[in-house]
Amino acid sequence: MSEFTSGDYTEEEGRRLEAWKRARDYSDPERKAAACAILLEMVGGDELRTALHRHPARGTYLSKDFLIAAYREMVASGQLREDPAMAERLRMKPVRTLSGVATVSVLTRPYPCPGTCIFCPDDSRMPKSYLADEPGALRASQNAFDPHRQVTSRLASLESVGHPTDKMELLILGGTWSAYPKDYRDEFVRRCLDALNGEESATLAEAQQKNEQAARRNVGLVVETRPDYIRPEELFHMRKLGVTKVQVGVQSLDDRILALNCRGHTVAETRRAFRLMRAAGFKIQAHWMPNLLGATPESDREDFARMFDDPDLRPDELKIYPTILVENSALHAYFERGEYRPYPYEELLELIAAIKPAIPPYCRVNRLARDIPVVHVVAGNKRSNLREDVQRLMAARGEHCACIRCREVRGLHVARGDLRLEDLAYEACGGEERFLSFVTTDNRLAGYLRLWLPGTRSPDLQWPDLERAAIVRDVHIYGQTLPLGGNQEGAAQHLGLGTELLSSAEQIARGAGFSNLAVISAIGTRNYYRNRGFEDGELYLVKKLI
Repeated sequence: MSEFTSGDYTEEEGRRLEAWKRARDYSDPERKAAACAILLEMVGGDELRTALHRHPARGTYLSKDFLIAAYREMVASGQLREDPAMAERLRMKPVRTLSGVATVSVLTRPYPCPGTCIFCPDDSRMPKSYLADEPGALRASQNAFDPHRQVTSRLASLESVGHPTDKMELLILGGTWSAYPKDYRDEFVRRCLDALNGEESATLAEAQQKNEQAARRNVGLVVETRPDYIRPEELFHMRKLGVTKVQVGVQSLDDRILALNCRGHTVAETRRAFRLMRAAGFKIQAHWMPNLLGATPESDREDFARMFDDPDLRPDELKIYPTILVENSALHAYFERGEYRPYPYEELLELIAAIKPAIPPYCRVNRLARDIPVVHVVAGNKRSNLREDVQRLMAARGEHCACIRCREVRGLHVARGDLRLEDLAYEACGGEERFLSFVTTDNRLAGYLRLWLPGTRSPDLQWPDLERAAIVRDVHIYGQTLPLGGNQEGAAQHLGLGTELLSSAEQIARGAGFSNLAVISAIGTRNYYRNRGFEDGELYLVKKLI
């Protein structure tokens, strides 16, 4: 598929595209000279802000990503000595890697969606539900939706702003992954891995094997799909690809609302999908949408409560996507007829602030809004800082959110002696979940492990690797991403927390009568588990307990 030409974009989209391109041009001589002067003055002791204001270029101040690129070039040429402290001062958006891994999002090519949801934007240039000038979509279209080019481009962007890229989570976006042809999905993942590996492979299996030892390892592979497409054979294929997490579009837990919005599946199918995904060990990320057609703030509160009250649900992660009214959606016709009302911002803010304190500590809220350019929003929320406004409102009420994202240690220094191990048990999908976590004295989260103990009511996939096995569904250590084998005083990563969590999981599983402990390993973490006594199965790594 060829790249889009300028004729494929509206005037506004074209302006956004040109700005996007200019921001990634590091060759301008005037800007490079200004960057050199700024960096030399920082070496001499000046503050970054002072040096920036002293050396504007092209009528504006240089961005941090441009300074990082100049810093790397000057170090390589010998003009500057490598200085980790300076790199830390320059690093743009350190939060991108403060959750322990760096992330690359890639989009699949446009393809017919099996759904007819009335709220989805319909842009023939994009996979269903995406708009051409969303940030990730821009990068995808400029790279002709080629997975190799998308990954390579994103790696260069991350490195240009100082982020390590040796531990990478791949997010494959683009609607219903499971609806794409199987050959396309296999090839897409192979090309993503080829980009990480820095070399070509003839087969997916070869690319996976190379990535186990690559400089840039895939430590998580995420796809998104619909509940009605989750079947045992589909999950089996996902594991063959190396998938570790599934984003699933729940949207609502009310069959009436699902039908009104032409979602095309039922709550029963959502519950069945969750049971199957948990039985296979996948980490589960749910998408939930308030303000759908037919909903009210009161019904949304009730709907959200079902997400965690129902033991057949209880997702590990959550994206809350308030419905956004865009012109190129079927929902817009309902709005024009007066049959749909977007929540005013204050009403939406009140709703999110009311439901967020009820989120349990084993769940992470990844997003609170879609990154839709405001020019497309017809009515309703047009603000991008909803999360910050929600936090301020909760703080004013003396409330707080206990979700994982709100408790991560991020860049805080961590002393091993200040950590305590907590074990939270809860019912899930006919079995028992154990959320093991290391927390600081002020309840900040340094790392966790998700252990699932199947019960007699749990689905039996009859996969040999999972016979009489408890399943480690996730191990995650937080803090700034460090290079493989690296260390940093006070950092949570590489302090042995993962090994301690695995040891605790083994004891629990053995005490519960399980013969084996299986782990749903990413491709790039297989050696980590092999070094801790796990052996290769067909789809999982397995350790015998008795």
